[in-house]
Amino acid sequence: MKLNTPRWWYVRDRSHAPVTRMALRPLGWLWTAVTARRIARATPVDPGCAVISVGNLTMGGSGKTPVAREVLRLLRQAGIEAAALSRGYGGRLEGPIRVDPALHTAADVGDEPLMLALNGPAWIARDRAAGARAAAGDGARAVVLDDGHQNPALKKSLSLIVVDGETRDDEWPFGDGAVFPSGPMREPLAAGLARADAVVVMLPTDATEADPELLAAFGDLPVFIARLAPEQAPPAGPQVGFAGVAKPWKVERSLQAAGCDLVDFAPFPDHAVYDETKLRFLSERAKALGAGLVTTEKDWVRLPPEWRGRVTSWPVVARFDRTDSFTDLLLRSVS
Repeated sequence: MKLNTPRWWYVRDRSHAPVTRMALRPLGWLWTAVTARRIARATPVDPGCAVISVGNLTMGGSGKTPVAREVLRLLRQAGIEAAALSRGYGGRLEGPIRVDPALHTAADVGDEPLMLALNGPAWIARDRAAGARAAAGDGARAVVLDDGHQNPALKKSLSLIVVDGETRDDEWPFGDGAVFPSGPMREPLAAGLARADAVVVMLPTDATEADPELLAAFGDLPVFIARLAPEQAPPAGPQVGFAGVAKPWKVERSLQAAGCDLVDFAPFPDHAVYDETKLRFLSERAKALGAGLVTTEKDWVRLPPEWRGRVTSWPVVARFDRTDSFTDLLLRSVS
């Protein structure tokens, strides 16, 4: 069962959050202990190629997949054979298997691997070590591990943490620091940062600079600023938007900031499956408002093929403020 991301997760002031947060606190302590024990007991495997991990410290919505895609692009641009590697969340196949967009669907391999496979080699594997070995055997000099910071199976050449850099009012990317399910954290901030080599702070397109208080939280770790930028303008005319991502409200904000005439917006749980009932509801809503339908690229790849022509995909990419410095960091990890 998929659940909507609670907005109260990101509230810093505990007095403004529901009693549910405190009631769930003991489960967060248990989650923390299990995660720490699993990482401490692991013996990471060297798969025979560089492993660049792109992960986060929260349950989702940080922008790690666009960052993973940009890491892959920069490596390939530098002449490095690089492949994406993902668990394939939401897909039925266990792998290791190389994703083929012409053959596989999101139901087979998950939506994020399907997106990454549009630009180059991408693999899925429940067993990350086996997946990395398969990618290396296929010619990869580097594997970019999407969502791998809490997975200790592989020896990592570089560990990047992606953080949502949008802070407003009492909304904070780490909430009050509580661990799931009491808050958005996968593990305590200090524990996660201790295993990281650098931090990528993702800013919305219209932000001028990162919050100094947020930057101070990362101590001496190198910090790189990246921004989500649309690859194209949103469709013209009135639009009904929808998104099934961890923070759907951010998609709504981004569409509006890009100048989209958004007359309605429907949020869905992360990795939502769009069946005929949902899609007909959206279509009828758009028709009643004289509008088109627009969604994220991640959502668009989950649509049935017969619906893709009726919905506009609005892809976004991550672009770094200091591309040369970030590329140097990547290349040092591969050499």
